[in-house]
Amino acid sequence: MEATIVKDILLFGAENKASDVHFSSNQQPILRIMGELKKADIPPIPHDFLFDQLMGFLNDAQKKRFHEFHEIDLALSLEGIARFRVNFYEHFGGIAGAFRIFPNSIRSLDDLLMPLVLKKMVAQKKGLILVTGPAGSGKSTTLAAMIHEINTKKRQHIVTIEDPVEYIHESAESLVHQREVGINTSNYSKALVNALREDPDIILVGEMRDLETMTYALRAAETGQLVFSTLHTNSAAESVDRIVNVFPAEQHQQVRVLLANTLIGIVSQRLLPMAFAQDRIALMEILLGTPAVKNLIREGKSYQLTSAIQTGSDLGMQTFERAFDKMKKNNQISPKLLLSDYV
Repeated sequence: MEATIVKDILLFGAENKASDVHFSSNQQPILRIMGELKKADIPPIPHDFLFDQLMGFLNDAQKKRFHEFHEIDLALSLEGIARFRVNFYEHFGGIAGAFRIFPNSIRSLDDLLMPLVLKKMVAQKKGLILVTGPAGSGKSTTLAAMIHEINTKKRQHIVTIEDPVEYIHESAESLVHQREVGINTSNYSKALVNALREDPDIILVGEMRDLETMTYALRAAETGQLVFSTLHTNSAAESVDRIVNVFPAEQHQQVRVLLANTLIGIVSQRLLPMAFAQDRIALMEILLGTPAVKNLIREGKSYQLTSAIQTGSDLGMQTFERAFDKMKKNNQISPKLLLSDYV
């Protein structure tokens, strides 16, 4: 078996718009293309060979951590191929590696056919913008496009805190500093506290995972920064409830007020295959922080947010259903697709 087989498969995946590539002991590599898993047309890769190949991506400290914990997360840049978010892990049958592919170039909001209201959202000077959805729904790509929009058009100081750093942003009109948890900082919350001392205009928090991170992110948005982050939630209403419910019950009303005062918008998304291109497009539910929406959040009436989205279509808000129908009308997706398969 060729010594470069793993890199060759990764290159093949990047060239064929795979989102993920999976390697597993004594099995054929598998690529996720357009959301579907497909086996590579090569023989299974023996365990010892694969183990040596995957360990070759790690430095000595990372190898020690893998042997201690039997799994490791990291980011890799392979010249001429792409950037990858990687997880190596042991399983009953041997070792496995999951590679999430991030292209070297960042696609713009226009390239991704994003709704125009997203440009209005990123033009705000302060507040909170959330991009939500399940794993693999394109949140990182949407956030990268939003940051790219600012970086190429405005003179701002952008600080990102990520685990790991996924898309690489070269400073253009803006000054960009990207910090990776575990390498450039010990954790999200500490990095957020220090970010406020670094004269930022924009702060990107890779994920609001816990109470402490949410607290500092909301405070940053309240004190004058434009804050971006993600949540693994399925809708705008669920996102509001998730944030509030992370805090102790006695703080719920305080958090609702803080969230209402800072919220610019929530974008919840899924990825759908395009009709006439080997690509996928984001199906988006969009909630904007209008006075009516802010009042519903303050009053704890998140169950009414879907109705607010429906009545706010003239402002750029949209439900999944409305966005889905529009995509079909514009021939962006197949008329055979069913919304129930994605939402």
